[in-house]
Amino acid sequence: QVQLVESGGGLVQAGGSLRLSCAASGRTFSDYGMGWFRQAPGKEREFVATISRSGRLTSYADSVKGRFTISKVNAKNTLYLQMNSLKPEDTAVYSCAASLSYANPGPYGLNYNYWGQGTQVTVSS
Repeated sequence: QVQLVESGGGLVQAGGSLRLSCAASGRTFSDYGMGWFRQAPGKEREFVATISRSGRLTSYADSVKGRFTISKVNAKNTLYLQMNSLKPEDTAVYSCAASLSYANPGPYGLNYNYWGQGTQVTVSS
């Protein structure tokens, strides 16, 4: 079992930056492939980025490629999402997820075993 707690969300103007953090506890962090997902009001949850268990492989949704960077520091049990050049359409609740089943879990929500509660990101125009 692992517990995930996100932080770092907030209100930012378009073009600005935020860094989200996801602190994990309960199990060895390096055992997990990790991901970030988001859900805007009235929309389905969508994939944002994923990183493999080793941290060597990353993948991004086309909508955030070149603007967002996912990383993990196993020694700190923490996952990050650096978000630059934010747009109003990035407004959503961002949640981190952990996969014990897959070393490289990819963009599919079903591949993840544990989810955080989420942190709100609001980008004003």
